[in-house]
Amino acid sequence: QVQLVESGGGLVQPGGSLRLSCAASGFIFSYQLMSWYRQAPGKERELVAGISSDGGSTAYADSVKGRFTISRDNAKNTVYLQMDSLKPDDTAVYYCRTIIIKPTKRDYWGQGTQVTVSS
Repeated sequence: QVQLVESGGGLVQPGGSLRLSCAASGFIFSYQLMSWYRQAPGKERELVAGISSDGGSTAYADSVKGRFTISRDNAKNTVYLQMDSLKPDDTAVYYCRTIIIKPTKRDYWGQGTQVTVSS
């Protein structure tokens, strides 16, 4: 079955860095667009970054442009989110997501990993 397992979250001081990983299984990873979302307390879940199946195209929310980098390793079935210059506003649960179209359209999310930016 499809699984997305995030890791790498934790507590970091403002200005610090973290690298999140999302290990995927149960589908052909190299065919899939992958994305990272986040949800802060009391707020709606929002798109942070997305990456095409071959890694050649990426997109970012304005709030993280220039600070976060999404990448993937198709040989390891893993997508990453490098987060630099972290701010308290980046505090949230971060989720990995993919939408598989065939045989039927289904939306898959990981369980999330907590990122807390605080001094």
